[in-house]
Amino acid sequence: MATVGIIGAGKVGTAIARLAVAAGDEVLLVGSPGAAYFEQIVAMTVPGARAATVDEVADVAELTILAVPFGKVDTVALNRFDDAVVVDASNHWEPVDGTPAILQGATPGLTSSELVQRLHPDVRLVKSLNHLGYHDMDTDGAPAGAVNRRAVAVAGDHQSANDTVAAFLDRIGFDAVDIGTLAAGVVLQPGEQIFGRFVQSDDLAALAAEGRQLAA
Repeated sequence: MATVGIIGAGKVGTAIARLAVAAGDEVLLVGSPGAAYFEQIVAMTVPGARAATVDEVADVAELTILAVPFGKVDTVALNRFDDAVVVDASNHWEPVDGTPAILQGATPGLTSSELVQRLHPDVRLVKSLNHLGYHDMDTDGAPAGAVNRRAVAVAGDHQSANDTVAAFLDRIGFDAVDIGTLAAGVVLQPGEQIFGRFVQSDDLAALAAEGRQLAA
């Protein structure tokens, strides 16, 4: 059992929260500042989770998942998470996000997670859970050892953080595949071969290697 913080209570955040609660983790869910009736919403959508603030999560969570729209990632006080393990589950959706401030003047070719890492260099950031949809999270988790268990990628520059996230993924129902550095996470973004595909570990690793070669 671990204490898991999830920042963002939309469809992705609540789907991950339900999986974590089912796995026996203590789950702290953070919504939009000033959201009305948030505690009641959490009780209805994620029974067993608890409404919390970013500061509470920063104080106690062993793992934190950033599940807010990409256009809002620079509004989250991740400076409170120095040395902590944070999963970036966001994606840049042009029709929704437009060109948010975090992209303005950004170095071409960087992944969205690398931009988040540059904003918060002391956070142990891991890119994961962004290449499957919230509906897949609700339906595709399976016990360890299950036939055709879905694989989920992990990309980050801190091996111990990658390992922490991999253990969490296994706990909530997925085979974790460490594909390397945060930059390697380019293959997990919208439009890439892995994005949205149901694959097992071997196929995910092969597609990630192929994608890295094409991106080089």
